[in-house]
Amino acid sequence: MNQNDLKRLAAEKAVEFVPENEYIGIGTGSTVNFFIEALGKSGKQIKGAVSTSKESSALMAQYGIPEVTLGDVTKLAVYVDGADEVNHMLQMIKGGGGALLNEKIVASASEKFVCIADESKYVARLGKFPLPVEVIPHARSLVSRKLLAMGGQPELRVGFATFNGNQIVDVHNFPIDRPVTTEDEINKISGVVENGIFGHAAAHVLVLGTAEGVKVITPGH
Repeated sequence: MNQNDLKRLAAEKAVEFVPENEYIGIGTGSTVNFFIEALGKSGKQIKGAVSTSKESSALMAQYGIPEVTLGDVTKLAVYVDGADEVNHMLQMIKGGGGALLNEKIVASASEKFVCIADESKYVARLGKFPLPVEVIPHARSLVSRKLLAMGGQPELRVGFATFNGNQIVDVHNFPIDRPVTTEDEINKISGVVENGIFGHAAAHVLVLGTAEGVKVITPGH
């Protein structure tokens, strides 16, 4: 099975975690695209979904999934999204697609976070994948110097603007031993809007596509 097959396996299994007649949140990325397709074809009736990107919104419309905004609802029953890396405590690095701020907001509004991924994303320690940090454009140099001092190698994502009009600095070679602490430290830097460590907003369940089939994993197992 190739990587897309594993992503599809996880995405299709994740539909089981979606309750009917509730509002849900939907993330962004290649694995999520398989989830949107699977949800659309499943016949499950949901009240509506909050999307985290224009790409997800377009695909939801294609499959007849009604879109709502976070301002329309008081809570989301479940949030389904992928990860660039996920550790054994289900803390993640996200934001490879640049939607990290919206993803973190929607995750925090949800009662349950279901992460969907293929087995290549499941790691013992976060940080091999470059950490995305969303920055206010005129503070980029200042933020980059501070990230350098923290031990990372920041690099501007050239020609990219976030949904909110900010820039992304990808921090390379930045081993993250204490995700929650590092998440907080980076967010204290003036000029940082948000970073891609999901330590506080860790997933409740990981649905992992593997060569042996789908595994459903909870934190610490």
